[in-house]
Amino acid sequence: MAVEFGWPCGKALCKSLSSHTGLWEVRSNIKSGIARVFFYIDKSEMILLHGLVKKTQKTPDRDLKLAQKRKKEYEKNG
Repeated sequence: MAVEFGWPCGKALCKSLSSHTGLWEVRSNIKSGIARVFFYIDKSEMILLHGLVKKTQKTPDRDLKLAQKRKKEYEKNG
């Protein structure tokens, strides 16, 4: 809700994953670890692409690739 109604927001809540992908991540600490949700902004909508609970500091490449794939699919099919 803080991201949805407070956009744009910055660290520590949100950060851009890469300027050329247009992907962002929302961070949240939960009991079992650090949760992340990858999203992008399409017009004025937040499109949620993938979520995970991280076990390490580095975001796994397979999770980033999945988010990028879903973004392309959404852009193609709307």
